[in-house]
Order: sequence, then structure tokens, then C-alpha cells
Amino acid sequence: MEKKPLIYFLCTGNSCRSQIAEGFMRALGGDRYEVKSAGLQAHGLNPRAVQVMREAGVDIQTQTSDVIDADTLGRADFVITLCGHADEHCPAITGEHAIRWHWGFDDPAQATGTEEEVMARFRTVRDAIKARIVTFLREGE
Repeated sequence: MEKKPLIYFLCTGNSCRSQIAEGFMRALGGDRYEVKSAGLQAHGLNPRAVQVMREAGVDIQTQTSDVIDADTLGRADFVITLCGHADEHCPAITGEHAIRWHWGFDDPAQATGTEEEVMARFRTVRDAIKARIVTFLREGE
């Protein structure tokens, strides 16, 4: 069986954006890619991220919040940061073949206001991440 290219989504806390990206990539491109996510720290899976992904038909509740693993980073084909902090502080990529991209998205966990306003922010970020993944799968970048 041919090895699938590994996509490693990275964020600061591996609780929202990287989890959403992992969920969508598994759902939409899991037949083509191995997909993992991690953070500079592990803040736990954000329940609002789980909720908005469930609304989009993707179940991420069994995903785990993990700290960046050097071995996984070293064998990744694509390393994609989703926040500026992770982009600036991501450990050096040891794999010579890895392609590194930064797809910056606002942190929905930092949203303020009513619960409805906060959830609207989560949905906006979710939809933007999905659109970027669809573009990646269609165009290869």
C-alpha cells in the first residue's frame, strides 16, 4: 500500500483551529492524506469547536489535543500553521521534503460577546478553514 502524504496542522493550543482543520481534512481528504494536528501546548478540545463541526456534519469529539511531536514533525510532508503565534514559534522542521505554509485564521476562542455572537465567530472561522481545505484539495496548494 502506498504511503499517504502527512499533513500536520499546528496551532498554539490545539483546541480549535487545528482541530477543525484536522476534522475537515480527514472528512474531505482522508482518502488522500494522513492527517494530524498538534499545538505548542495542549489546551484540550474546545467544546464549541466540537459543536460547530457537528453542525457541519463532521464529528471531532474523539480527536485529542496534543503537543507537537518531533517525530511526526520530521516525517510531515506538509506543515500548516493556523495562527501567527504557532507560525512564529513552530520548531524547526527536520524533514527536508516538508512544505511549510501559514494559513492564518482568527482565534474563535478569543471571541467575546453573547453566546450567540461567540458561536457566530466559531462558525465563521470554521467555514473559512473548510473553504481553504477545499481549495487545497482542488488545487494542490
